[in-house]
Parts: sequence; C-alpha cells; structure tokens
Amino acid sequence: MYFTDDSLFPENMQPLMITAAPFGPEWLPGDADIPVSWDEQVQRAVDCYNAGATMLHVHVRDPKTGQGSSNFEEYNYFIGRLRQAVPEMILQVGGSISFAPHTEDAKAKWLDYDTRHMLTELDPKPDCVTVTTGTTLWDVTQAFVPDDAKGTHLDDPKVQAAWADMVVDSTSKFYVEHLKRLRANRIQPYFVPGHVHQLEIIERLIRRGVYMGPLNVALCGYGGGSMGRNPFDWMEMLRRTPHGSSTVTFWSSMRGNIAIQNLALILGAHVRVGNEDNLWDARKQRWESVRQVEWAVKMAEQFGRKVATADEARKMMKIGEWYDTVEETLYNLALPPNRPEGYKGFLTYATDGRLPKAADARTSPTSIL
Repeated sequence: MYFTDDSLFPENMQPLMITAAPFGPEWLPGDADIPVSWDEQVQRAVDCYNAGATMLHVHVRDPKTGQGSSNFEEYNYFIGRLRQAVPEMILQVGGSISFAPHTEDAKAKWLDYDTRHMLTELDPKPDCVTVTTGTTLWDVTQAFVPDDAKGTHLDDPKVQAAWADMVVDSTSKFYVEHLKRLRANRIQPYFVPGHVHQLEIIERLIRRGVYMGPLNVALCGYGGGSMGRNPFDWMEMLRRTPHGSSTVTFWSSMRGNIAIQNLALILGAHVRVGNEDNLWDARKQRWESVRQVEWAVKMAEQFGRKVATADEARKMMKIGEWYDTVEETLYNLALPPNRPEGYKGFLTYATDGRLPKAADARTSPTSIL
C-alpha cells in the first residue's frame, strides 16, 4: 500500500467491509456462543448481516454431534440455506474444512490436499475460498495470555498441547492446483498469508500467471508461526501488499484482535470479528459474535468511516471478475511490470501524461536509475 497525505482521512478510504466469523471451529458447544442446529447456524449469519457484516467466514458444524463438519453434503446444504437467508452476503468458505481435534489424543490439523480440493466443487458455489501459500506452524494458542481460554475446553493443558502442533500444510503441490480448480469453477481465492514471505509467494504466482484476477487478502497475525502483534510487522505486511485492485483485511486473536481491528480501521484496511478469533471484550467480559459486529460498526461511525453495504463490498472485492493476462493483472494490482529480457534498472510504466491502458504494460516499462 502507498499512503499519501490524505490517505488517513476516513472520507478517502474504502467503505469498511466487516467480515463475521461466528462459527468458531476451534470451540465446542458451551465454550462460546456456538450455533449448533441448522436453524441456529443460519440465524447467526442473518443476525451478523443485519448488524452490519457483509462477508461471512463459513465453517459448518454437524448438528448431530456439535463438532465441526467435513461432510461436503452438509457444506452444500448449509451454503444453499445461506444463499436463501442472506443472498447479498459474500460467502467465504474456510479452506481448512475442519481443523479441530475430535479426540483426546488427536492433533489439530488441516485435511489432506485431495479433500481440500473438493471445496472447489461445492454446489451452490461460495463466492470465495481461503487459500494458503506456504506450509507453516500455526499454533493459535501460543499468543494466549492467562484467562484467554478460561471457561472453555481449551483451558485443559492437554487440549492446548493438541493445538500447539497445528501445521497449515500448503506446498506448491496444493496451492497451484487449487488455484487452477478455483478458476475453472469461477470461485475467487481469498489469500491468507501469515507472514511477509507467504505474501511474496502470492506475488510470484501472479507474475508467473498462476493466478490472474483481483487480489483479496487477509493479513493473519495469530502468533505461533504467523506474525504476532508487533505493529511494525503489520505495517510492513500492509506496505508490501499491492494497493491496486485489492482489499486487505486484518485477522488476529483474542483481546489482541481489538487493537488490531482498530489499527485496520484507521489505516484504511478492513476488519474481521467473531468468536473464531476472540471471545472477550475490552473489559474481559464474554463477547458474542453479533455484538462484535455491532462494535465494529460503532468504531467506524466514531472514526467517520462509512460501513460498506453488501453491494459496495462486492464491487470492492470485484466478485466474479477475472483477468486474462499477467500484464493485465499486474497493472490492475498496481504492481510493476515483469522485466523484459535485457532490461536494466527499476521498473515502472511509461506514460505521456495520460493514464496507460493495461495492454500497454507488456511493452512499455520505464527505467528509474
């Protein structure tokens, strides 16, 4: 992102897009405000939408067991129900399927590649599926402070130990194929880098034509393998993220998420709230997902930043749009062009004072020496 003198004025920022994550796959019923029955899960989406959320981070819970579901028939059923109940809401399916351990001896883990590829074939189709780029430890409990897990099953040291070794398994064998399948099924990827080197992978995929389209990114800071809560890391991630045809949302955890979402708000990025990330308000009281959405709306109003409507959110994310060439993608994302053979120096686009067209990008780099 590139900041000019007026970039921090709320009237010059994109309307604030609020993502709700109310299905908390790491929690069990009784830990938090977890909806279990189909009607409860659908109603939670409706309530978050009515409170001001325009994107829904979707996980599915099996009503028979209360556990997170990896049954694709249940995913199809739930998405179908959501399309009827909140037709304007952007549906973003979590790419892990269900990563929660189901037995005392189990470890938290993401499912295998073939299973996760099935997300590209969901029917009805979601708008987006989260895509990881690069295998990393993702221990969401490592940044917990005392009482973060109080009153939940994660308060048990044995359960926390099961989470401590969670690895997001995402090699090139996964993400290259997954991106191909998403494009074939016209489902947009929602990239979720946990540190700057995973962001670099995304840019390389764009420069090589593996992905050609608008760039919607969540910068993820949960600690334990992803970046933590150091604001300098967040600023560097934001600085390195393309500022063209893209949206940037911050994801973090527990009460640290309160500070991180305020940071997103004042920097022109977008926010995510809900029990998947946080259970506590600033006074260390339990905080339901819908109340967190209402808080985000209130913070935006106090700052003077407009809250996005569902239609505005879809236009910002360019839902349903794709690009046909590497050059078009780089230009629209405000990234420098690829280097022509033998070309020396730093790269930018040539201009005669008028805005260049995307098609000009392939032959018109200018050197800055």
